[in-house]
Amino acid sequence: MSRKDSRYAQVLAWIDRKVIHPFYTERVRRLILQSFPFWVASVLTGLAAVGYEKLFVWAERISFSWLTTEPLLAFALTPVAFVIAWVLVDQLAPAARGSGIPQVMAGIELSNPRLHGHTAYLLSLRVALVKVLSSGVLLLGGGVIGREGPTIQISAAIFRAINRLQPEGWPQLSRQIALITGGAAGLAAAFNTPLGGIVFVVEELTQTHITRFRTAVFTAVIIAGITAQAILGPYLYLGFPKVQASTGWILAIIAAVATVCGLAGALLAQTLLWVNSYRQRLGSRFQQVGWVVGCGLLLAGLTFGLGTDAAGTGKSLINRLLFDSGISAPAYLFPVRFAGMVLSYCSGGAGGVFATSLSAGAVLGDGLCRLLQVAPVDRNLLILVSMVSFLTGVVRSPFTAAILVLEMTDRHSAIFQLLLGGLVAHGASSLIDRHSFYEHLKAGFVREALAQSGQTRFTKEKDENKNDSST
Repeated sequence: MSRKDSRYAQVLAWIDRKVIHPFYTERVRRLILQSFPFWVASVLTGLAAVGYEKLFVWAERISFSWLTTEPLLAFALTPVAFVIAWVLVDQLAPAARGSGIPQVMAGIELSNPRLHGHTAYLLSLRVALVKVLSSGVLLLGGGVIGREGPTIQISAAIFRAINRLQPEGWPQLSRQIALITGGAAGLAAAFNTPLGGIVFVVEELTQTHITRFRTAVFTAVIIAGITAQAILGPYLYLGFPKVQASTGWILAIIAAVATVCGLAGALLAQTLLWVNSYRQRLGSRFQQVGWVVGCGLLLAGLTFGLGTDAAGTGKSLINRLLFDSGISAPAYLFPVRFAGMVLSYCSGGAGGVFATSLSAGAVLGDGLCRLLQVAPVDRNLLILVSMVSFLTGVVRSPFTAAILVLEMTDRHSAIFQLLLGGLVAHGASSLIDRHSFYEHLKAGFVREALAQSGQTRFTKEKDENKNDSST
């Protein structure tokens, strides 16, 4: 070995001894090995969220094109799409129906050593695939659904699959942390709202102290969000609407609007629960098919009579209200969107309520602005507050709703008004029901997952304990 090579080897040895070795300890090595599968899952979540978003954009564009050029087509297209979406779920993966967030909450509750096997019923890759197909078909038929809740379930399924694929002896994070992290990454990638994903985990998905999973959640949110941004660019879900964050007397208007929207959101949640409960009592296959076809025909009638504003996610409707000061929603549009959400969700297919709740809140807020004769300069602020408040009424997560709308619009000057609207709406909606829409559904999915092996004793005991504590 030459003198030059010898000196080079000595330098490398010194770097290894003095620089690398003191930092690359066994603890650091274990942390890297634990985190690596989550990094892979986060990248896959970002890719899945982007692909799912593009599917939704395509399906909604095709649907609106068909329904605009041939309005009568709605009476064939919508019922057929509703039936196909329902059959996919009913025959292939019953746990793929609806939003997806209650399934993740139920999976987190079941992710303990004794019951974790039941999470496969709720969060398998098969469920995720059926979720994508069913919701895409439903939207193609004009369904009033969103993709954000489904994205969270899909993301949790990806994280669960990656966690299970780790070889024997690989240092693993807990199953519960995997699902919690997946939920956060899914929401962050779906809306491009990293803070919203983190707050959502703390406020909605788990009551566990954040120190247990903060590193996993933070890194997953960052990686999933960066992956989505690398493909779609640094976009805002709703752009940059003009907002004047006024104080003084407008705060009283904000409180009044938030109260009405919070009550309306809670009413929607109660209606969805009641109608869904009625649908589940239908015994024969003929009755079930008749129900799905009936939901499709009713929504087709609304779409035929009132146009495409009665269908789809409602994102384009929000953009029109926020960016075109000369546009106002007709008075009938809020009850139409309300009915469309109920018909779509309770048809038995897959689809969420996050985005559609935001659009319903925007329409209701626009109507309240006209009723209260709010000055045009304050109109956009009230619409954003209405979106936060209506979503809060449904899901009872005021901070998540406020942070989501804040990040969607980049209107940081309005943060206090948005938070005020969320808190007022939370208080108002609690007068109708103390529990959120997702909490009610979570209990049903826990029972359903356990019933696959006849293990219902766990849920019965928990329900009894809950009833005793509430009494």
